[in-house]
Amino acid sequence: MKRTLFGALLAGSLLAAVLAAPAGASPAPAARTAATTAGDTLADSWKAPLSTRGRYIVDADGNRFKLKSANWHGAQGSWNGSGDINDPANHHDSEKADQMPLGLDRAPIATILSDFHELGINSIRLPFSNEMLHDQRPVSDASVAANPQLRGKTPLQVFDAVIAATTAEGFAVVLNNHTNTSRFCCGLDGNERWNTSQSTAQWEADWLSLAKRYKDNKRVVGADLYNEVRRTITDDANWGWGDNHDWWTASQRLGDRLLTEVSPDLLVVIEGINWQGVPADGLPHWRPTLEPARTLSHTLVESNKLVYSAHFYGYTGPNHTGATGTGETHDWRYQELSRDELFATLKRQAFFVTSDTGQHYTAPLWISEFGIGADETDPKARTWFGNFVDYLIANDTDFAYWPLLGYTGHGHWKLLDYDTQGKRSGILDGGDWRATDWNRLVAAPGKTGPVPADQKWNMLNLDHADAVQSLRVRSQGDWDSGARKGVCPDGQRISGVSHRDGRSLCTDAGAPQLGSPTGKFTVVKDEQYVQQGDWASGYTKFQCPKDQFMTGYSIRGQAVSGVLCAPASRALPTTGRTVWFDRGDSRPAGNPGGEFASGNYKGQCSTDEYAAGIAFTGAWSKGKTPDALLCRKL
Repeated sequence: MKRTLFGALLAGSLLAAVLAAPAGASPAPAARTAATTAGDTLADSWKAPLSTRGRYIVDADGNRFKLKSANWHGAQGSWNGSGDINDPANHHDSEKADQMPLGLDRAPIATILSDFHELGINSIRLPFSNEMLHDQRPVSDASVAANPQLRGKTPLQVFDAVIAATTAEGFAVVLNNHTNTSRFCCGLDGNERWNTSQSTAQWEADWLSLAKRYKDNKRVVGADLYNEVRRTITDDANWGWGDNHDWWTASQRLGDRLLTEVSPDLLVVIEGINWQGVPADGLPHWRPTLEPARTLSHTLVESNKLVYSAHFYGYTGPNHTGATGTGETHDWRYQELSRDELFATLKRQAFFVTSDTGQHYTAPLWISEFGIGADETDPKARTWFGNFVDYLIANDTDFAYWPLLGYTGHGHWKLLDYDTQGKRSGILDGGDWRATDWNRLVAAPGKTGPVPADQKWNMLNLDHADAVQSLRVRSQGDWDSGARKGVCPDGQRISGVSHRDGRSLCTDAGAPQLGSPTGKFTVVKDEQYVQQGDWASGYTKFQCPKDQFMTGYSIRGQAVSGVLCAPASRALPTTGRTVWFDRGDSRPAGNPGGEFASGNYKGQCSTDEYAAGIAFTGAWSKGKTPDALLCRKL
């Protein structure tokens, strides 16, 4: 009775209102009066937009908002109808007409959303394909049989309606670019990278357009940039090589463009690399996931908007694709590891970004896919699922189950099912062995309420191109044309520098309000500001003017080109010390901020100091690489 009443109310007034609204717009206040108690409770429990503080996502009031999510797939081109999704016979071009979240042919959207509330989730990962965004064919009447108000609409217009109704109910929505083309994922299918079946430029343009479309709907909270980046038949994606297969560079660039050109409100979700190498015994192969972030993390122009993501399924493994037959190796699957081995592996591959605090890679972690079948009988697989849920609970980790919906024959992994008459079955209706684990996961205690402001640590990477992460500096133009430049996010200062590879460390630790919001930056390319004696005799020194601190620097090749100095909000002390790092590391005890230049000598000021200058040999034959920092007390 509750579901029927809810469906009548929402279908009669709320859904009509959101369908009449412009794309991406929030429903009118009058329409919200038809929302269910569950919807009102969820809507009142958090305030958009979302951002991050250390390892936590927080809402606009600074309260922890844990993503308790599930994947409402289908709009990326997944199968929508009867039959087995794993049967190649069901993959044909006509299915592209049904590029929409599953279930709209069998249940009213109001009923579906009511069931989502009953599951206990607060957010939706909503996949799409780039092809879907441009498909102008109206969806088939059969594919929206239970939602006739959607007849004649394009897949993107249906997507609009789903987002409007879902966010009106208080759910947070994270958009997920799942595939280039509209087909089920994920193998050697032309969707391995963001630019396998399209150009990087097209990928960026699609994202910018979609973000603009929903900019005014603040409950569209995040952009999950691409799903399960992996190897094609001939080549790997990589993390930091600087070529057109470089996922670190592509995601860094697009994340900054979304935040600066469209909306500073979005969370930018970056998943690790899902697979590298050839899956054959004796050849190198593995699932890097987020391990590369330990030594090369992202620094977005808004440093409180980064969320890292990873996927885990029991039938895959740290060196196993999950294949059976072709592509199968003799490596361990996750479900074949002992509980202790599994936990150690999970921490190494992904969970370190939340368990290791005060590092340049510290960020919220969203396990945006995991799941198992209701028909699973293998004791190892069932044990894995219980252990994995234990680990999510113990680490208070944000999550998104895969998938929310499906039909009989869809692998039985879905949480909810609707038959052709719209009758529901699944994890809410008894007889599902997963229910115990699911219920304890969504109800698990975790951090709630205000999250204190954190000390920020970020790294700058000048390996291949400019890395200007400061909004203020971006608005003031190119301060050293032709050089590679790195600038700390606004409010942060240079803390450490590498001897040779052009990487450095930023922080606001010890002085979160050090920078003045006004005043001009100073570009230093000579010794005119060197004060109080020779602090690095025989070396060239670039030093900031009085009451300014280093917030960036530039290089040509590996040679120092310039220093960018930011005005402080107060008078700065001038007593300090020289920190040499030309022959070894010179960093504070415990290496706060983490390893920011693996394999190279590094110099770093203490957290109660600021970097006021950098010294290097003036001889081009010796590389003109950084050799010393002038560190002064705050």
